[in-house]
Amino acid sequence: MAELAHNAERDFWRPPVVPPPPALEPNVQSGMVEVCDRCETEFIAGSRFCHVCGATRSEKGTSHRLKDGLRQAWNGVRQLRLHHLEQGIVSVRQELALPTAPLVAFLIGLACVVGAVGVGLVFTVQTTLDWQAVQLWRIEWLLGATAAFLAGILLKKSTN
Repeated sequence: MAELAHNAERDFWRPPVVPPPPALEPNVQSGMVEVCDRCETEFIAGSRFCHVCGATRSEKGTSHRLKDGLRQAWNGVRQLRLHHLEQGIVSVRQELALPTAPLVAFLIGLACVVGAVGVGLVFTVQTTLDWQAVQLWRIEWLLGATAAFLAGILLKKSTN
């Protein structure tokens, strides 16, 4: 068996195919897969160097894209102005005279009712089997709404 695998350590690090000849026009990369600028092979996930030619990864690596993405996400969260959302929730709670838990259950129940109506609007019925499936989905949404409304009633504290 040993004579079948000569220099197995070196063969593991060789590229699986012969590198393509240099092209006259530059290759346009899709941006989804990072490739080496020198030999145009894919980088191994998380590596800093090319496993074929040893070239370092360019500065537009994943860590910089991740940092930029996180920075943009944080700026987006900061612009949401969550204190306005909190003021809106407080005003709805005062208008409906509900504590937080029953209010959440009521909103979940409303979402389930919208889901039951939406099932009929989204899916088209062509056969009896389709009609039965749509009715079953509506029943499931309405059962969810009933459970949420019941939970809201049970979570509401009595005024006694």
